[in-house]
Order: sequence, then C-alpha cells, then structure tokens
Amino acid sequence: MVNILGFDVGGVNTKAAYVETDGDLVVKGKTASQYFPIWKRSLDQLPVMLDGLLKQLRGPSRLDGVSLTMTAELSDAYRTKREGVNHILGSIEQILNGIPCFVLDVNAKLRSLEAARSDPLAVAAANWVATGWMVSQRIRDCIVVDIGSTSTSIIPIVDGEIAAKGRNDLEKLMTGELVYTGSLRTNVASIVDSIKIRGGKARVSSELFAQSGDVHLILRNIRKGDYTVETADGRDVTRCEAMARLARVICADIEMLSEREIVDVANQVYNRQIEQVGEGLEQVRARLKTNYEHEPPVVVTGMGREFLAKAAAQKVGFQEIVDLGDVMGADAALVSPSVGVALMAASRLEGMTVQWMPQ
Repeated sequence: MVNILGFDVGGVNTKAAYVETDGDLVVKGKTASQYFPIWKRSLDQLPVMLDGLLKQLRGPSRLDGVSLTMTAELSDAYRTKREGVNHILGSIEQILNGIPCFVLDVNAKLRSLEAARSDPLAVAAANWVATGWMVSQRIRDCIVVDIGSTSTSIIPIVDGEIAAKGRNDLEKLMTGELVYTGSLRTNVASIVDSIKIRGGKARVSSELFAQSGDVHLILRNIRKGDYTVETADGRDVTRCEAMARLARVICADIEMLSEREIVDVANQVYNRQIEQVGEGLEQVRARLKTNYEHEPPVVVTGMGREFLAKAAAQKVGFQEIVDLGDVMGADAALVSPSVGVALMAASRLEGMTVQWMPQ
C-alpha cells in the first residue's frame, strides 16, 4: 500500500491528486485545483501554495512519494523554460521534507529531482504524457483530447503506447497535437478575426475584451462556478457582464446589440473554436491512419471535454467517443495530468499498474 501526491503545476492553475493504493487499485483518491497565475504572484509564493495543496489533500496520512509534471515554465514570469523548470523543481524540493520525488519527462519516464535538473527541457511541458499514459493503460488504441482552461492536447495512443510525434510545445503546435484554445482563457480575438452581424461582417478588435469563458457562460456551456479565472475587465462572472465583454470585441456594447445578437456572436466564436480543435484532430488522424486497424475512439477529458472535445470529434466524423469522466469520475477527468502522474509513481512503487476507479 502506497500513498502518492501528484502535482500538475500550470501557469494559471495548479492541480493535485492524492491516491492511496492497495495493490493495483486506488482505494482512496482526492483531487484539488488552485488558481495561481504565476506571472501575477511573487515567485516565492509558489512553494507556499504547493505546500497548502499537499497538506489539504494528504491530511494526517504519510506520503511515500510526490510526483510532478508541469507547464508553468512557459510563463513569462521566467525568461527561459530552463529557468522556469529549475524554479518549479526548487519549489517542490522545499516542501518535500525527505519525501521521494518523481518528475515526469516527455518520454514517459520518472526522474529524480537531480536527473530533472540535469536536463530541464526534458521535463518541461510534459503533463500531456501523464494523461496519455493513464488512458493507454485502459484503452490501447485511441486519440485523447484533453481541453483545459487554456489549451488542448491531442494525444494519439497506438497499441497501448503514446504515439505523439511532438516532444515539446513547438513541435506539438506543428503536428496538431497542441491547439492553443481552451475553455476559459482564450482571447476571443485569437479565435475569430471577424464576425457576421446585421448582414455584414465586422472585423474584431485585437484587444483582450473577452475570453472563451465569456462565450461558454453566455451559451450556458459552463456555470459561474466553473469560471475560475479573472475576467478581462475585472467585473463579475455573470451572463450579463459576459455579454458586455463579448460585445466590446466588435467595438459595441449591450445598448447597441440585442441579447439575441450577442448570443449569435457567441455561437460564431464557439463554432470556430470547435473547428480549431477539429483541425488538430484531423491532422493527427491523417498522420496515423495506417497505424490503426479500425478507426479509433476519441477519449475526451478536461473541463471542455463535453462541449468542445466531443463536439469537435463529432464534427470531423469520429463515431465512438468515450468520456473519461464516465470511466474515472468527473473529478479525475478535470485534473487528468495530476491523476496520471500520481498513478505513474504509485505503479512504480507497487510494481504493477495502478488504476483509478470512480471515487
């Protein structure tokens, strides 16, 4: 029996998963997410936040290991990814108190802190590997689509192995395996460049007036409690305020546009976002079509799994779609990389593949 805490340290949200195992099963699992926009906070507050999550999830239980993956190194709080990785590793080290640490690399290997420091770019932006590994232990042939608040990871699995071509963010952007569109934080001006309105077409302002969370709040794809990031204008998370923000994207306001018109604008942005994810999916499918004996299912996970990932898979013609929330529970699906990296460390210590069951 082992107790593991897995961290997924993001630039905006840090997610954590705690598992207690008995052989190959998780007998107790808990998850948490903390909003921590690292570029707005003092860097020396990162270990404080991490320690708070650790204590919240562990409680009085002992820990046999802490496992780590990250994407926060891309934040402009750091001048380089190397600097970011080393700061995150140092922050984790401060809270360990002798607990063994396992750091995930892009080749699905768990490294010591020392080994991670020796090759920091090998552990940068590796959280997609944790999700891919976790799904590959259940479904041997599939394409995983994980949509969080900020971005979309598309992870092909072939014969029980991760078959991604890209190993870093740049390569993944080139291969379609990373699509920088998400459920909450994507600037609407990066999704569309024009909007059809009143029989014409309006080019959008390039200002950060509204983000994808406003679109999905207006369309009721998310609830107020799901909107866990700051709004573009600092005002409240309500449907009315979201409509005001979205109207500004075409330099209008809620007195100039009717609710019906603003909802139509939201739908145009939403449809384009579905297309963006679909384009990535099609690029990955085209590259690997000869690797699959039959068309693989698409496994959807993350905050946007239902209204973005599933919709995109359906739009480009996939017939079988598996919601990871139905398999592992909604809480685990919201924080897939932290659950995955916790399971990887637990599997190493148990000497067998450990599975998370719905809690």
